[in-house]
Amino acid sequence: MKKAKLIRLFKKFHKWPGIIISFFAILYALSGIVLNHRETFSSFDIPRKLMPPGYQYKNWNLAAARGSLEIGNDSLLIYGNIGIWLTNNQFDQFEDFNQGFPKGIDKRKIYSLKSMGSQLVAATHFGLYVTEKHDVSWHKIPLPLKEERVVDLTMKDDTLMILTRNHLVKTGDLQNMIPTKLPAPIGYEGKIGLFNTLWELHSGELFGMAGRLFVDLLGIVIIWLSVSGLLHFFYPKWIKRRKEKNIPVQSLVSSKRWNLHWHNVIGYLAIIFLIVNTIAGMFLRPPLLIPIASKQVGIIPYTHLDNNNAWHDKHRRIHWNDSLNIYLLSTSEGFYLLDESLSQPPVPTVNQPPVSVMGLNVLEPISPDTYLLGSFTGMYAWNMHSGALIDFMTGKPAALANPAGRPIGTHMVAGWIKSRETGAFWFDYNHGATALSPHSKFPQMTAEMVTKTPTSWWNAALEIHTGRIFEHLIGPFYILIVPLAGLCIIIVLISGFFIWWMAYRKDTSKSLQKNHIHK
Repeated sequence: MKKAKLIRLFKKFHKWPGIIISFFAILYALSGIVLNHRETFSSFDIPRKLMPPGYQYKNWNLAAARGSLEIGNDSLLIYGNIGIWLTNNQFDQFEDFNQGFPKGIDKRKIYSLKSMGSQLVAATHFGLYVTEKHDVSWHKIPLPLKEERVVDLTMKDDTLMILTRNHLVKTGDLQNMIPTKLPAPIGYEGKIGLFNTLWELHSGELFGMAGRLFVDLLGIVIIWLSVSGLLHFFYPKWIKRRKEKNIPVQSLVSSKRWNLHWHNVIGYLAIIFLIVNTIAGMFLRPPLLIPIASKQVGIIPYTHLDNNNAWHDKHRRIHWNDSLNIYLLSTSEGFYLLDESLSQPPVPTVNQPPVSVMGLNVLEPISPDTYLLGSFTGMYAWNMHSGALIDFMTGKPAALANPAGRPIGTHMVAGWIKSRETGAFWFDYNHGATALSPHSKFPQMTAEMVTKTPTSWWNAALEIHTGRIFEHLIGPFYILIVPLAGLCIIIVLISGFFIWWMAYRKDTSKSLQKNHIHK
């Protein structure tokens, strides 16, 4: 009797949460597969008008503009998620400057842009691109590395320094390239962020391509469990209706048994992997992200993270300081100073300013030892030697970074551009362009620009996977979707396992034995 009550209880925990979560589970599985293969889907876009209201460009929001580069007395290039556009100092004309880039807006995600003689060089998510200034035709320059993502560029005299997530490459002619693996920093303990570890575990990247494909398989399993679970819920109703109409139901009954059998078999075979993957994903978004954001853990041996590069996947931005003859390097673990020869261990700066876990978007020198830093935590004027920190928005001294604080602030700084005539503008991810001068105003994006900058499949999948796609419906409570959905999935999986263990395990074992004998 006690066993029967437990089974009924587990069925309640399995049935109703399962019906509710199945829609979200399928969305997470499909979007996760797209996220796992960014390059494969990078050529596919979605017209922005098909996205919810919060994904429409308005006043240069959504990281449309990241930076600018002056290429003449009255010529500027603005770059960012919109690609590259030519304008003037008044920003009253815009011309498409993206000729030659491959198809897909994701292929035009520009992190940095530099002038090198008669050429322009662009750092993109999918490699290094170059074009002549007066004959626009971007073409890819191969790097002497397996990785393609270039996160920043800086000029040291006539030498271009190319920063990837793992290495630094220097070249004077874009042909002869010298890759450099930076020395381990002072005090390096061979540890990595817990966030990075969980990220790679959740995506499968921790175990290379085989791991990613296995996680894709788990996504397919989630889809199967969701669909077969819904079918099991509807089968009794379909059978009842056919009986009422005196229609034979034997084929439907057989389908119901087959469906339940494989729902159980696939479920119990995958349950441990699904639970681990779900828990890892829950900690990649607030609020569970906050307590782990600054935690360091040991590197798991024989995994993708286990290599001899202390800077693996840690580089974010770099700037050569000509006045002090040093490089300032921004990483996922803070700021470091590098000597000119790049041969000495990088030295961490005295005080670390606040930078969002999403990365540094503005790195603008304003004096030999002071930089303007902008990220989703806000914008600050920071003296890298004294550690003095001024909140750019208030003009008052700011507190140093709190590792356990929120990953975003009131002002989510996404970019910074400046013009000789109209001054400087900073860009908030949500609200767009804001002028420093009260007499200046940034113009609206042109219709051509909006038409030519859709949403990539990858970005749409990211918004679905993080739950942000529902923000326009439930407001800030969307951040609870991931942890609540994860908790619900775990409840459904565990209750389903106990139902199978207590009610169907013997039948499943007999069926598997029969299949083995027939083979």
